[in-house]
Amino acid sequence: MSAQELIIVKPDKCVGCNNCVRNCPAPEANITKMLDDGRVITTVNPEKCIACGECVKQCAHGARDYVDDTEEAMAKMRQSKMIILATPAIKTVFPTKWKGILDWFKSKGCIIYDVSFGADICTWAHLRAIEQKKVGNVITQPCAAIVKYVETYQPKLLNNLSPIHSPIACACTYIKKYLRRENPIAVLSPCIAKKAEFEETKVADFNVTFQKLEEYFDKNGIKVATNSANDYDYKFEEMQGQVGSIYPRPGGLRDNLWLHDPEINVTTSEGVHKVYPELDMYAQMPDFKHPEVFDVLSCEFGCNIGPGTGTKQSMFDVMSTMREIEKDAKKKRKTGVFGGGADKLFERFDKELKVSDFMRTYKAVTPTPPPTEKQLDAVFEMMGKHTEVERNFDCHACGYNSCRAMATAICRGLNTADNCVVHAKTVLTARHSDLTRQHELLSEITGECLSLSDTLKQDLANINSNMDTIGDSTAKTSDRASTVNELLESVITFCKGNSTMDAGSVNQLVEILETTLDAFKDLDNNVNVTNESSDVIRESIAKIGGLVDSINDNLKKADKKK
Repeated sequence: MSAQELIIVKPDKCVGCNNCVRNCPAPEANITKMLDDGRVITTVNPEKCIACGECVKQCAHGARDYVDDTEEAMAKMRQSKMIILATPAIKTVFPTKWKGILDWFKSKGCIIYDVSFGADICTWAHLRAIEQKKVGNVITQPCAAIVKYVETYQPKLLNNLSPIHSPIACACTYIKKYLRRENPIAVLSPCIAKKAEFEETKVADFNVTFQKLEEYFDKNGIKVATNSANDYDYKFEEMQGQVGSIYPRPGGLRDNLWLHDPEINVTTSEGVHKVYPELDMYAQMPDFKHPEVFDVLSCEFGCNIGPGTGTKQSMFDVMSTMREIEKDAKKKRKTGVFGGGADKLFERFDKELKVSDFMRTYKAVTPTPPPTEKQLDAVFEMMGKHTEVERNFDCHACGYNSCRAMATAICRGLNTADNCVVHAKTVLTARHSDLTRQHELLSEITGECLSLSDTLKQDLANINSNMDTIGDSTAKTSDRASTVNELLESVITFCKGNSTMDAGSVNQLVEILETTLDAFKDLDNNVNVTNESSDVIRESIAKIGGLVDSINDNLKKADKKK
């Protein structure tokens, strides 16, 4: 697994609330885009993500998660004898189960070491490097997210970033170089970003976070024994660490340094909304204003409530546990006669260890160049921000601290103007104006249609009246034609039977009368056809009238809805 693929996104759960962007300390770690269906979602830019895990903690919709090496470590454990390194935060995350968890690994043939011992080495190495002037003013680096931030966004601070390895890396170095162990190493940790440190330094093989470990146990029905919450002793392979066990709390490294040298000038900072802006501030300050040690952690309450803990413990719970652990460690700490003098553990380190073995280097990332003012102007215009006031609304709805930061993200292809509230309002206002004009035009057309339909209804009424007149006329004509028809037939019969009349005259008269009779028959037939046609016309007129009424009703309803 690449360290650049630690934070994952579930697009179907992302609602585009921008909370991940708002809480992310890394300005280029998120990519916000609009999908074809109109939804706005935010994904991760793996090249610029520092894996601090703040977005996972802050996402209220379950759209963010992370991956670690738990499954891979378990598979490797079945193949070979593995070293398990337990970070001291295990005691606060699992106050009544941490021993049972370590015993479970031990039952699988694993060798268990204490990272607190590596933290003691880390404190010793810092003190000796400061004393020997091997370092100047330093920024501490036990936090892998801090290291990644400096490498990616503040590479000029790499000269200040402490060259001393983190407690985990110090423990790994001691195991490999001084104990000559070559077994694969899995670290039980509270931190997502540790995977990035392991990838870069090659000190450990697997980062197993407490949350994913607990999920693995639950999924596989693994039950572990419980222990007393106030018992902090455990039989590790090598000796158990001492005051290094308080490193997971805010100022843990500082307190260790002060235990040995209270005069060291140490300033602390914790939490994504505080430490990263202060690192940026540190980068702008002259060196003479820097403290000797700037002790920094990404998580506000230290590693004890890190993003990989899944802990149900409150800040008060973990700080209380840390206090008890500190008191227990100080009881075990051995110095000279009557508790004074040199630290016995550090005397051992001075004899056995070399500070140079516990130092590391860093890998700078080429920073993304800032956009030009011309590029920003073009983006502001696209966003509908034409004035200085509009360009400095800084409403934060997009997740960024300023409109300029949002415009910069758009320039870099990390966001879209559609995600700007002001731009969205401008577009909606323009669309509303277009709709208003269309409604006005539609009202005019509707009025004209209603007027025309009223005229049409009047014309249909006139046609109906005329059809009634035609109907009366055809009925009277039909009656008259019938009477004439009967009369003509009587005359023809009379003429044919009248012997007193001239035969030629009779024939001529009969022929005329028969022609007239045929004409009246045709008239009678035509009158009947006319009556039938009138009925058809009336039916058509009735249908047309009904359609006109329906048109009128629909036009009036549409007019009311506008």
